[in-house]
Amino acid sequence: MSKFTQTHVFTSEAVSEGHPDKVCDQISDAILDACLAEDPESHVACETAAGHNLVVNLGEITCAGHHLVNYEAIAREVVKDIGYDDPSEGFSYDTFKYISAIHGQSPDINQGVSRGGDDIQGAGDQGMMFGYASNATAEFMPTSAVLSHKLISRLTELRHNGTIPYLRPDAKSQVSVLHEGGKPKAITTVVISHQTRGVDLEQIRKDLIEVAKDTLDYTGLLTAGTQFLINPTGKFEIGGPCGDSGLTGRKIIVDTYGGVAAHGGGAFSGKDPSKVDRSAAYYARYAAKNIVAAGLADRCEIQVSYAIGVARPTSINVSFYGTGNVSEERMAEFLKSGDVFDFRPGMLIKELGLKTPKGWSYRESTNGCHFGRSQFPWEKLDKVEAIKAAF
Repeated sequence: MSKFTQTHVFTSEAVSEGHPDKVCDQISDAILDACLAEDPESHVACETAAGHNLVVNLGEITCAGHHLVNYEAIAREVVKDIGYDDPSEGFSYDTFKYISAIHGQSPDINQGVSRGGDDIQGAGDQGMMFGYASNATAEFMPTSAVLSHKLISRLTELRHNGTIPYLRPDAKSQVSVLHEGGKPKAITTVVISHQTRGVDLEQIRKDLIEVAKDTLDYTGLLTAGTQFLINPTGKFEIGGPCGDSGLTGRKIIVDTYGGVAAHGGGAFSGKDPSKVDRSAAYYARYAAKNIVAAGLADRCEIQVSYAIGVARPTSINVSFYGTGNVSEERMAEFLKSGDVFDFRPGMLIKELGLKTPKGWSYRESTNGCHFGRSQFPWEKLDKVEAIKAAF
């Protein structure tokens, strides 16, 4: 059964690279990238907190080349790339205070994760993860999630290239989509809150409504009744970690399916792939996307669960929301068999190349959603024929 009524409005949001939580996600993942570059067997659980002219790193890192990884330098470079470069705003790459409280991984965790080969490597923690796909969009993602991210991506581009020079790094978007019979019919509301500097509200609203219309016009979902709410508080100049503190992993819905699908609660950024919160969620998305692309369902949600130190999942569940062409039970048994998708942590990590990223980086995944972007290996559609053959 679908959790949605035949006619409903669903809303998703996205945040920019300068949002305080995203600043933290990027620093954590940039540190992860640096550790994996020195030692692909690194175990990383790096958290970042940011506030008024302050960045703090804490967590556990075990890396053979840790002495070559300068956490502070990475944090400053990330903040500079994002665009926080003015000390008068209360947060700048060259003036913030930096504190590190990073130490090695607990041996109690390591003993269950590092033993043996890929086929018996245990999960880095217990928990449940979800993967989801829908044929609603070309990205196999929910419409509202795709559109909110497109808005932020376009605004970020216009800020970096100087087309709208008064934009500053912190921003949020929100898109509400009317659905009828499960299909998107109209965009009812667009909300953009964007940090700015030195320009009046009338100009901001004029410019950003124009950007929103240009960005979303391709959908055919804009109508005369679409409402645009731009900086609805009237002023947004104090932003980023100066306006609100930031923490790694606090945007788990933005990072996944915009609220359409379930979420197991585990965040992604700053975690090496032995942490199934990240790697198994990626792999579940990989399986769900290929199942939908094979035409076996319009929507597919996969739940997988693990026990710490144990290789095989404790459960796999499949939901088609009433759109499946095969039974959910049969699909779950297919996934459990491991014939096409092997959910053991060591095997899925190896299959997706998660220890040695090529042509992508973990930091890159933090902005614009972890899913629906073709550069990542968990977005491949290379199992479609194998799935069709099995069914």
